[in-house]
Amino acid sequence: MQLVLAEGALSRTDIGRMTGLSRTAVTARVGQLLAQGLLVEESGAESTGGRPAGRLRFNAAGGIVLVASVGRSRIQLAVADLGCSVLAECSIEVDQGIGPQRCLPPVVDQLYRMVTDCGRDLADVRGIGVSVPGCVDPDSGAMVSSTALPSWDGIPLRELFRRELDVPVLVEKDVNVMAIAERRSPLRGVPDMIMVKASTGISIGIVLGGVLQRGALFAAGELGHVPIGVEPPVLCRCGQTNCLEAVAGGWAIAKALQGLGRDVKHVRDAVAVALKGDPEALGMIRDAGRRVGEVLAAAVTLLNPEVVVIGGDLASAYEPFVAGLRETVYQRSTALATRQLRIVASTFAERQGLIGCATLINDWITSASAIDSATTAPRSLNLA
Repeated sequence: MQLVLAEGALSRTDIGRMTGLSRTAVTARVGQLLAQGLLVEESGAESTGGRPAGRLRFNAAGGIVLVASVGRSRIQLAVADLGCSVLAECSIEVDQGIGPQRCLPPVVDQLYRMVTDCGRDLADVRGIGVSVPGCVDPDSGAMVSSTALPSWDGIPLRELFRRELDVPVLVEKDVNVMAIAERRSPLRGVPDMIMVKASTGISIGIVLGGVLQRGALFAAGELGHVPIGVEPPVLCRCGQTNCLEAVAGGWAIAKALQGLGRDVKHVRDAVAVALKGDPEALGMIRDAGRRVGEVLAAAVTLLNPEVVVIGGDLASAYEPFVAGLRETVYQRSTALATRQLRIVASTFAERQGLIGCATLINDWITSASAIDSATTAPRSLNLA
């Protein structure tokens, strides 16, 4: 499976030569993948014996996945194929503060309706990928700490999305999913990367040696709650004072603009005001970039990434935000750590979370563990 995903269309002979497996083993394994609908066979070039050699390719149309990117102010939904191409998408605003048991049922109703709206059936669903704004225990599928949605902490989310479907559901922290999305981008070969999500809150996803780093208690990357020097002290929504987020987070910027009489409700409104040329809004976003850069510089020095990727709602005002961020990152990081450092915009912009969720679940569907599980017990891929 991984060979076909990496190399494209291959014949059985190609697979045997590249893996060293016997013809019998290759035939048996390919047969399983064909039966599961993950591969399709096409006529290819003439074989050495004059008989057309079948070419095996990944069957992106062999099923669909459902994805939900949960944010503080909105939830993005999509239906994608197994190659992560988006077939249908929408964005809805709900009151997440009432808790997932109450706010998610209509969201999932909408997600399921989108399946039929794009001409597919729920029987075609192979998995569901979900991102949430907080640290996640991947074993339980529940958030373990979220300042954005504290009423969601400790509540298993898989069954709320799965309902009667017999499919796997993966739940992951939003910024980690954004980092995973870059596997579908020109950055897919970069082994050491920091993904910055600058939105309502601020956090980073860390990829080292090609491996996503979650930390011992899944709390890696909480950049927004690193304290910084601020006078007078500023209270953060986490209850601490002088957190980076309390000064440079989207919610803090929106609150400051409200104090100046601007009609803003959340970070996207603040960005819209800035992009219209409002000098105060532009100044706040540039200063937010500087503040984020101050703390990010320590991560750059410690981890020495090849690339820092900037995403989230504040990245929509990319020029002023990143101008401030570059300034302090290069001032405060070591010269060696920044010698070849690239700071770039996220590849998929507002779709970053959706593509990341689709990649998250599709990587599982095409993994050896999932394929072996389906071979021994078809459709029994639930992650409980």
